[in-house]
Amino acid sequence: MAEEEVSTEETVFNVNLKAVRRVPRTRRAAASIAHIRKFIVQHLKVEPEDVWIDGHVAEYIWSRGIRKPPMKITVKAVKFEDGLVEVSFPEEIQ
Repeated sequence: MAEEEVSTEETVFNVNLKAVRRVPRTRRAAASIAHIRKFIVQHLKVEPEDVWIDGHVAEYIWSRGIRKPPMKITVKAVKFEDGLVEVSFPEEIQ
């Protein structure tokens, strides 16, 4: 039996999180996650419910606490045939 190939679209993005600095300090890490989701929705033309952010990305954003998320982050977005998008780190960063 032949293997089914799932068509995917892989893209690496550098997401600038500098705009999150305008959010109150006690909400910056959560706002960074929301900003990444919004960025992926805008660039890959999908619904927000279809974007899945990997736990390692969230851990990296929260690693310095809620008040000081990173200023920018490099992520890999994989868009599957059914419209779902997985956001994770590129292999060379892991």
